[in-house]
Amino acid sequence: MWLFWLFRRRCIKVNTMHDMVLEVVNRLLLPFIQLFGMYILFHGHLSPGGGFSGGAVIGASLILYSLTFRFARIKHRIDHDTSVFFEAAGALIYVAVGFVGLFFGYNFLTNRGVFPLGVPGQLWSSGMILIITLALGAKVSGTILSLFQELLEGGSDERGNP
Repeated sequence: MWLFWLFRRRCIKVNTMHDMVLEVVNRLLLPFIQLFGMYILFHGHLSPGGGFSGGAVIGASLILYSLTFRFARIKHRIDHDTSVFFEAAGALIYVAVGFVGLFFGYNFLTNRGVFPLGVPGQLWSSGMILIITLALGAKVSGTILSLFQELLEGGSDERGNP
């Protein structure tokens, strides 16, 4: 019986251990992961990638941040309200850009005549497609982080009610 008690006590110590190596590696890699996600977002109209894949990379990096720096710690916590804000802002920007075309007398989400088009192959050559891609990336990363937070919290509110 005392062996079980000793093993249980040891497991509790392992679970509350502070993993310095993981935190240092994450601090080194996280900016590069997020920079790669932004690269995918900004170059989605020129190469494979775009809003969904770039948002997924950024959302995964935020999940990595949350898991590494102990999601429950208030100092490093990414609020659920912040992820919901990015979800809502991404959808709102997407719809607002679509209505700009209607405001100028064109179709919804039109790219002709509303936003200036640059030289093909350049970063700013797509008119509103870059804006839509960025909005979609914010929406996807916010949704991925919100889903992670909901799964982690078990779908309960602040008082623990389902």
